Amino acid sequence: MSKVVAVTGNEAVANALRQVNPDVCGIYPITPQTDMMQRYASFISDGKVDTEAVLVESEHSSMSACIGASAAGGRVVTATSSQGLALMWEMLHIASGDRLPIIMPVVNRALSAPLNIHGDHSDAMGARDTGWIQIWSENGQEAYDNTIQAFRIGEHMDIRLPVMVCMDGFIISHSIERLEYLEDAEVKNFVGEFKNLYPLLDLDKPKSYGPLILADLYHEYKRAQHEVMLKVKDIVLEVAKDFEKMSGRKYGLFESYMLDDADIALVILNSAAGTSKDVIDDFRARGIKAGLLKPRLFRPFPYEEVADALRNTKAVCVMDRADSFGGYGPLFMEISSALYQLQKRPALINKIYGLGGRDYLPSHAELVLNELNEIARGGNVGLVKEYIAVKE
Repeated sequence: MSKVVAVTGNEAVANALRQVNPDVCGIYPITPQTDMMQRYASFISDGKVDTEAVLVESEHSSMSACIGASAAGGRVVTATSSQGLALMWEMLHIASGDRLPIIMPVVNRALSAPLNIHGDHSDAMGARDTGWIQIWSENGQEAYDNTIQAFRIGEHMDIRLPVMVCMDGFIISHSIERLEYLEDAEVKNFVGEFKNLYPLLDLDKPKSYGPLILADLYHEYKRAQHEVMLKVKDIVLEVAKDFEKMSGRKYGLFESYMLDDADIALVILNSAAGTSKDVIDDFRARGIKAGLLKPRLFRPFPYEEVADALRNTKAVCVMDRADSFGGYGPLFMEISSALYQLQKRPALINKIYGLGGRDYLPSHAELVLNELNEIARGGNVGLVKEYIAVKE
């Protein structure tokens, strides 16, 4: 039986980690993630988990410790945000290249400079090509559920890849909302016992991790990584189906909201999707067929499935809470790639919003949907990429 609670997103994810009870946790503070690992450290000190805490001097060291522990044969977690994720950059590639299923909640926050502690998606978007699976969460409930599912996904014997579970800094990490916790025994049974694969501590069968590979095999190795990523979508859906049986909550590769007959649509990640859904309801009440697609699995990106979901729309706006300076937004580029394969494609525009924690308001969604409606009725696309809610 589930337990209804009122908790923050950080608290919810910390509790999910407690229920899984990993072997090792690399701990280093950074706003707005600090509260999550502080809570988990309390679980360790209170004897509620058997986890070995590794208190380190930086996020780079935290990921290094996690890599060593995972390669040794343990179930391993850590968490970070913003500059912390950026400092891990070198080690992220090593974790994925060595096929180590480390689970890492990422509380999304803007990157410096200038220094900003508030939420946007710059950090995880900057790490999108490091070989990690990325799962994104609209609210605390999704962050909790996604964290639990991440263990089954990353540790699957056909996958064995690290997973980031992303949620918006402060908006989700520090906001209290109604959640349903699963029973500890349910989570433990769902995740299952950790299975070793080529552990370094198996002294009877010595092995090496991350050996030198030159031009004779490196190319083939990276192709193999890509081929493993191609298997992830099916495992994500398989795990989601089992999770639905246990919890009653349904997950997919993305969420479609009123998209089946939509003429216009927003594509938007995480917490801003909730605000957008309310505005879409208002447009529907006015007879305007608006819809929304909220990606959940961002890496690997489900190109064919997204294209199929958007193929009948007339105009789409991709909303990015991160930027690619001199280029289009990172989410826009993925959606563009997905739709390019269609013979008949919707008009596509890109809005950059909410950088550094700038509020995303219903009026912003309304502004964008009105523009899409004009385009769908035969109007011309103006600026393809535009910043909204900017103080001129």
